[in-house]
Amino acid sequence: MEINEFLFGDTGTSFLVSIMLRTFVMFLLILIFLRLLGKRGIKQLSVFELVVILGLGSAAGDPMIYKEIGVFSALVAFSVVTICYKLLTVLVFKFKWIETLVEGKEVYIIKKGKFSIEEFRKESLSKDEFFMELRLQGVFHLGQVEYAILETTGEVSVYFFDHEHTKYGLPILPDSLKKTVKAFETDTFYSCTFCGQTVKYIAQNNFICPKCNKNEWVKASNRKVNR
Repeated sequence: MEINEFLFGDTGTSFLVSIMLRTFVMFLLILIFLRLLGKRGIKQLSVFELVVILGLGSAAGDPMIYKEIGVFSALVAFSVVTICYKLLTVLVFKFKWIETLVEGKEVYIIKKGKFSIEEFRKESLSKDEFFMELRLQGVFHLGQVEYAILETTGEVSVYFFDHEHTKYGLPILPDSLKKTVKAFETDTFYSCTFCGQTVKYIAQNNFICPKCNKNEWVKASNRKVNR
């Protein structure tokens, strides 16, 4: 393979000027159409909005580098994507079931201080990712959290107990989760590392979690964190 063919393909250097002009035009078109869509921050994109962005990107990419595809073709694709977006936005506003179908729905991972392992299993979110999201919002242990809601955008909303209502809960700092307990102290609270269930230990031969039947525990925390 010759170096010119490797670098420039079959188009040669003469097409580079056209590529630069096409890229500039497509860049402007992307900005204009994203403005028309009312684009939000990247982290706040819903599933459908992400599909729209990918569609625009795909339509924009080909005319930039393929000389047989004109800019007008991309403009038509942009228009169709925008019309679909606007139409579906109206339908989502009018019909709740369409919104649920397209966007999904919010899920309570923690409700009234109780960790819902059943709901958690339905979502494509690992425990480590979930705990990381909580730590980013200042959560030290699950006993602080009254509600944790997995939003349709993939973000986690957290609502805290008041200080006086803070409970014992599973500590979620990485080092704390590794400190599994082998010897238990009577009348001390422990948390299951699998489901977060927190119970007071009463002398018994086999200390099994009553919620998930696992037997890996860490010492629970009721630390009150100033916010």
